Amino acid sequence: MGEQWSFLGPEGTFSEQAAQELAVRHGGGVELLPAAGVARALQALRDGSCSAAVVPLENSVEGGVPLTNDELTHGEPLLIAAEAFVPVTFQLLVRPGTALSQVRRVGSHPHGHAQVRAWLTDHLPDADSVVTDSTAQAAADVAAGLLDAAAAAPVAGVRYGLTVLADDIGLTRNAVTRFVLLRRPGPPPPPTGNDKSSLVLSVDNRPGTLLEVLAEIAGRGVNMVRLESRPARSTLGEYVFLVDLDGHLSDPAVADMVAALIRRSALLRWLGCYPRASGTAVPPPDHASDAAYADARDRVEHLLERGR
Repeated sequence: MGEQWSFLGPEGTFSEQAAQELAVRHGGGVELLPAAGVARALQALRDGSCSAAVVPLENSVEGGVPLTNDELTHGEPLLIAAEAFVPVTFQLLVRPGTALSQVRRVGSHPHGHAQVRAWLTDHLPDADSVVTDSTAQAAADVAAGLLDAAAAAPVAGVRYGLTVLADDIGLTRNAVTRFVLLRRPGPPPPPTGNDKSSLVLSVDNRPGTLLEVLAEIAGRGVNMVRLESRPARSTLGEYVFLVDLDGHLSDPAVADMVAALIRRSALLRWLGCYPRASGTAVPPPDHASDAAYADARDRVEHLLERGR
């Protein structure tokens, strides 16, 4: 029997598209189970109802997804095992045979309407905009004959057998959402040579503490690719920081950096290391390479043995 993964539902959304991509990368044999919200998707993982969960982490337009970041920061610990980048492309979906001149009612989620409003104003100025619970629900309503068209994800058109009347109608071109595959805590996967590591940390409320932490990262030649703050949920003005870095915990520079952050930080929660979904890591400077660390260890051992 294959694995069961929860994902932020409903079916026919960008979340399902990300889950499908990650399942293929996993090797298939995965049953995808939609969940009504990020919290429910992660609760199914935590209580053992499924072995993994796929949820959105950040978007190139809106930034971090608060619910996911807060769950990773304050909820029962989970680890990132993989990531996927999904283009946020809206299509105008209709039943086969429908012409643009026949479209009178267009459905979408409020965020979807915000993205396609300019296109609808130019091409369907007299059409009514109908709000639905999700872009996928709008596509389902089109298939059922309740709406003439839906502004939705490509995966929704495939699921409900609809025709694409217009492609890429969103206001923000090249928008991308980053999704993560989460699992319960366990040993990290072997390094691939092109990995990321993620963690959450907080620092004492005194001058220079964040700078000290960042210096521990930069001083070891580790490239930081994301730094985002979220409320610590303790005192107004207290924050935690979500950090993504190039590298794997087995890399000497990353391991040394994490050890330093444990000493420096008021709190550190490890979120895992995992293969990069796209692109390549920024190479470390020569002094932070694995070879440099190995050479430094050899020299220290030589000093301990011979004194020079």
